[in-house]
Amino acid sequence: MRRRRPASAPLPNRPLLHPLAAAVLGLAGLAALPATIPAALAQTTPAATAAYAIPAGPLSQALYQFAASAGITLSFDPALTEGLRSPGLHGTATVQQGLDALLGGSGLQAVRGDNGGYHLRKLQTLGQPGVEGERALSEVQVTANQLGEITEGSGSYTPGTIATATRLVLTPRETPQSISVITRQEMNDFALNSIDDVIRHTPGVSLVTYDSERTVYFSRGFAINNFQYDGMPMRRNSAYSAGNTLSDMAIYDRVEVLKGATGLLTGSGDPGATINLIRKKPTGQFQGQLSLGAGSWDSSRTLADLGGPLNQSGSLRGRVVAAYQDKGAELDHYRRRTSVFYGVLEADLTPDTLFTLGVDYQDNIPKGSTWGGIPLFNSQGDFNDTSRSYNPGARWSNWEQYTRSAFATLERYFANGWTAKLQLNHQINGYDAQLGSVGSGYPDPADGSGTSLWLGQYVGKTVSDAADVYASGPFQLFGREHELVLGASAAKRRWTNKGYWPGGYDGTVADFYGWNGDVAEPDWGASSWKGENDETTRESGLYAALRLNPADALKFILGSRVANYRDEYVKERGVVVPYAGVVYDLDPRLSVYASYTTIFNPQSNKDESGRNLAPEEGKSYEIGLKGALDGGRLNATLAYFRVKQDNYAEESGGLTPSGDTAYRAVQGVITRGIEATLSGELAPRWQVQAGYTHRVSRLDGEKVSTEDPEDQFSLFTSYRFSGGLEKLTLGGGGRWQSKSWATVYNPVYGSVKHTLDARWLVDAMARWQFDKQLSLTLNINNLLDKKYYTMMSMYNTYSWGERRNAMLTLDYRF
Repeated sequence: MRRRRPASAPLPNRPLLHPLAAAVLGLAGLAALPATIPAALAQTTPAATAAYAIPAGPLSQALYQFAASAGITLSFDPALTEGLRSPGLHGTATVQQGLDALLGGSGLQAVRGDNGGYHLRKLQTLGQPGVEGERALSEVQVTANQLGEITEGSGSYTPGTIATATRLVLTPRETPQSISVITRQEMNDFALNSIDDVIRHTPGVSLVTYDSERTVYFSRGFAINNFQYDGMPMRRNSAYSAGNTLSDMAIYDRVEVLKGATGLLTGSGDPGATINLIRKKPTGQFQGQLSLGAGSWDSSRTLADLGGPLNQSGSLRGRVVAAYQDKGAELDHYRRRTSVFYGVLEADLTPDTLFTLGVDYQDNIPKGSTWGGIPLFNSQGDFNDTSRSYNPGARWSNWEQYTRSAFATLERYFANGWTAKLQLNHQINGYDAQLGSVGSGYPDPADGSGTSLWLGQYVGKTVSDAADVYASGPFQLFGREHELVLGASAAKRRWTNKGYWPGGYDGTVADFYGWNGDVAEPDWGASSWKGENDETTRESGLYAALRLNPADALKFILGSRVANYRDEYVKERGVVVPYAGVVYDLDPRLSVYASYTTIFNPQSNKDESGRNLAPEEGKSYEIGLKGALDGGRLNATLAYFRVKQDNYAEESGGLTPSGDTAYRAVQGVITRGIEATLSGELAPRWQVQAGYTHRVSRLDGEKVSTEDPEDQFSLFTSYRFSGGLEKLTLGGGGRWQSKSWATVYNPVYGSVKHTLDARWLVDAMARWQFDKQLSLTLNINNLLDKKYYTMMSMYNTYSWGERRNAMLTLDYRF
């Protein structure tokens, strides 16, 4: 393992990124701390000697620290080091001498491979072909900024370690909470080029399409609005979408979805899940990727990815990624063009101090955008059936969304195993939308009359600045080693928005069924209504997490956050968000766990008097079993969860003084459910990602949150052949969800329950690897061409799901 030290519609003015000069000055103060590890991040040759100060302790931890200090790649099956300890290493040694010293008495040996990396083998299996000890292992990298192990290059559908839950870098089995990770390999295999694609592969998470530019994700009955980027929290405004659910995956190593409440690190947030996008990192050796793709509806995609050392010693490393996608759709007169750029630098300021600086941006420019979807019913009260290519949006309708990010981190590694880290993040999410879509009214099935355009222009952005600083490391107590994290964070988000409704424009649609989107765009300057928003949210907090190790088989994780929150309507100070977890190993492969945390989520919903509802509060419990089979190559979870939520927003049936939908706060919404997941390698060259979730939410015995299906199942798998077919990889899978429903308004029958049928969606892939560098991959989505739709009950509209489509990608790596 390798470890370098250690709703409406909105869009942009293309604001420039703020300079990070002040941030860099602040980081420099941490960099000035005295060095305590003489050798670390510099590239080390096998014959070179360096000084090391690695304490005695668990063998795996000693190997992590040595690999980081020596700047080498070290691969091994975690099962090999299970329960073993190392005598440590103090003094000068070559890489091989150091590894031999650390492995003394363990029965293991470090062997250098042709690629310059090292792997472990049992001494008694050396030279015996066909035994498990000789099984080829993928190189696994531990990221320098303590975010967990890099999945790129692992070939696996399961992660090594993660840190989303508590800042502690733990394996999935050691984390007392359900988590699903979509790795770089799975994204490559199934052409998961967008966050929507990733969510469709994530067990226990469903997706609802509001319109062509806006999707909403649900987990355990709750909408997901908590996003993180490299662990830095960012709240999404789902009504005024600004890039979060259009994120292109070209720049990310993996996507982690942590189920349940995550208040320890985020402070406020929904109890359903948090989505953490982990960016790609610079590489120690030069590497590159070029790919070209072409697909259905004249879609195309181009990607370039280059990384490696920028000086002779390798102390400065960089990476750049650029992608461009021209996405067509079966929707008439609709396209979306997406451009992405990402650049990142890593610098070893001293042998034990790592500085990272990076920027990324993404532009999403559509034409023919829908807004709210297609009217659900016709004037006779029947389902308003249209073709799947029907586009209610005008040809000029567009909802541009963009992101601009700059980030910096400084990490300091100490000889006693402790790490200090400062992370700064500046992000702009913006939108610039001129929208016109046939959504108002109910069309007459005889002549198509009875509908008109929804019209609006929205321009706005959210500017977010966040800082997080923490220290983590081991300590001794009662003769055993434990771990501690102490941290503080602060964030500020400012949302500005201007909205316009054009006066004097006749938006009547003469014939709904003959509509082709060809109408004149309004003169937005002649606005008869204008609305403005300028809202600032500030959050700060102190947090701590303690992992106690009272016995080899028993671990406790105790933590808490003291959170402060302030916006235009809510001011809360000293809110305590506790976290408690326990993991007990039943045997070397199976553990039982339990966790508990609370919910704190300020909300913008208003009652009929115009007052904001009190923050949502509640408690979240989870118990279950976790298995790490075949040395962690295959991870499994079986969990039961229960969430109690107070101040749940329920429509009151009235309106606010401003005419918006009014809500009332209700108490005691109970959500119960089970979740089972499986990810990783079933057998050599056979990868799988699978899961089943069942949950029910009730209030006073009545079901709520019914737009999120109560039952979901997904299974995606790929197999790389051997022998005469070793160049071929085949894969496929599907996702099933049970029926879902909501109460909507019908022009004939009034309020009715409208049900969406259960459905299966099936995908397939095939890859031919011409040689180590060149491959050709075919991906087919919705293979059986299932016809289905999702519903936006708030506005009585629906959107068709994509029909069968394909993408052929030629990929060259060097």
